[in-house]
Amino acid sequence: MTVVIVGTGYVGLVTGTCFAELGNDVWCVDIDEQKIAGLLRGELPIYEPGLPDLVQRNTADGRLHFTTDLAQAVEKAEVVFLALPTPPGQDGSADLSYVLGVADQLGPLLARYTVIVNKSTVPVGTADQVRERIAAKARHDFDVVSNPEFLREGQAVRDFMEPDRIVVGTASHRAQKVMQSLYQPVTASGRMLIIMDERSAELTKYAANAFLAMKITFMNEIANVCERLGADVDVVRQGIGSDERIGPAFLFAGIGYGGSCFPKDVRALQSTARQCGYDFTLLEAIITLNMHQQKRLQEKLRAYYKNNLQGKVFALWGLAFKPDTDDIREASAIGIVRELTAQGAVVQAYDPEAMENARALLADTPDVHFAATADAALKGADALLIATEWHEFRAVTPMHIKKLLAHPVVFDGRNIFDPAAMQRAGFYYESIGRPLPSNTKK
Repeated sequence: MTVVIVGTGYVGLVTGTCFAELGNDVWCVDIDEQKIAGLLRGELPIYEPGLPDLVQRNTADGRLHFTTDLAQAVEKAEVVFLALPTPPGQDGSADLSYVLGVADQLGPLLARYTVIVNKSTVPVGTADQVRERIAAKARHDFDVVSNPEFLREGQAVRDFMEPDRIVVGTASHRAQKVMQSLYQPVTASGRMLIIMDERSAELTKYAANAFLAMKITFMNEIANVCERLGADVDVVRQGIGSDERIGPAFLFAGIGYGGSCFPKDVRALQSTARQCGYDFTLLEAIITLNMHQQKRLQEKLRAYYKNNLQGKVFALWGLAFKPDTDDIREASAIGIVRELTAQGAVVQAYDPEAMENARALLADTPDVHFAATADAALKGADALLIATEWHEFRAVTPMHIKKLLAHPVVFDGRNIFDPAAMQRAGFYYESIGRPLPSNTKK
C-alpha cells in the first residue's frame, strides 16, 4: 500500500519506518525543513535502538521517503496516518491544534477513497472532529479510524513488529478491511487485532497508560512504607508480582515516572473525565504522589547532609526519564539538577544518550557540568546519585566507584546495586524501599 505518515516525531518516524519494513511505500511528511533535510541525510532526530538500520535499509530500497510537501505525498495515498503532537494545555487537556490543522488541509488533497488514521494520542471524540474538518472540503469518500500507538521508548521497533495487540476503532467495514490488510504481515504471526468503535479505541490508549502509571505509583508508595517498617520492596515485589492477576511488569520502585506519555496522558484523562462531569479522584492521587516521588532523592540528601548542600559536589548518573532513550521530558533527573543547584550544590551529570537534550534544557542552570563519561562524573564528587537505570551503570563495580568518589556515599534512585555488596565495599548506601545496610550510619 501507499502510506503517508504526517509527523516525523517519535511515533511517526517509528510507525512509518516499520510500515516500510513490512513492504509498503511510505511517505513521511513534516513541516520542519531541517528535520526532513536531516532525515534525507540519514540523521535521525531521536535515539531509538534498531531504528537507524531500518531507516537506512528502507530508504536505500526506495520504500521510505521524506518530504515537506503534504499535497504530493497525499496524492497517491491509500492510508494517511496523523502522528502529530498533542501537548497538554494548562488545564491538562490535549491540544488538538496540530491534528485539526492538518485535517483542515486534507479534504481537497484526497484523490480517491482514503483511510485517515488518528495515530496520535487524542481525547475521546477526536475522530468525530477530524471527520467533520475533512468532510467540509473533501471531494472523495474517506473514513476516519482511531489506531492508538502502544510504543515504548527504547523498545518501539519491537513493539510495532511484535505487539501485544493492535487496536483499531472504526464503524466502517470498508476501513476495517483496509486496516486488516495493512497489518496482515503482523497479525499473520498470531498477533491480536481488536476492532472496536472509535471512542472506545481513543479511551483505550488513555486507560492503558493511566493504569500503568497507577501500578508504578502504587509500588512506590509500598516502597515508602517498606522504608518505615524495615521491609524490602524487592522481595515484596516478587511476592505480589508472581500473582498472575497482578503480574511482574511496572512494579519496580524508584523515583517516579516521566517521559512524554504517562504524565501527559494521565492529566488528559483526568481532564476528559472532568469535562464529562466525573471526578476521577484516583488520577489526581497518581499525579500528586508521582510529583512527591520524583523528589525522594532530594529528601534523602537533605536528611543526610542536615539541609546543608552548599558547596557539595554530586555526581549524577542518568538524565533520560528511562534507559534506552534520549527523552528527558518530565524526567526526575531534571528536577534533581535544578533543586540541588538552587541550594548551592554542583552537579556533575552523565547520560549515555540524553546529554545534548539536557544541555539545551539546562542551559540557564548554573553549576551543572556535563561529564564526558560516567567515570568523569564521579571524580572528586561527595556522593553519587542514580536517576536512570542504564545497563552500563549496573556493570560498574562498587570498588571502582569508591576509587573515584571523594566519599563513599551513594543515593540510588533506581535500586540498581545490591545493598549487601555496597555494605561490603564500605559505602553509605540508600535506595528506594530497601533497608539500610546494617553498617550504614549517617
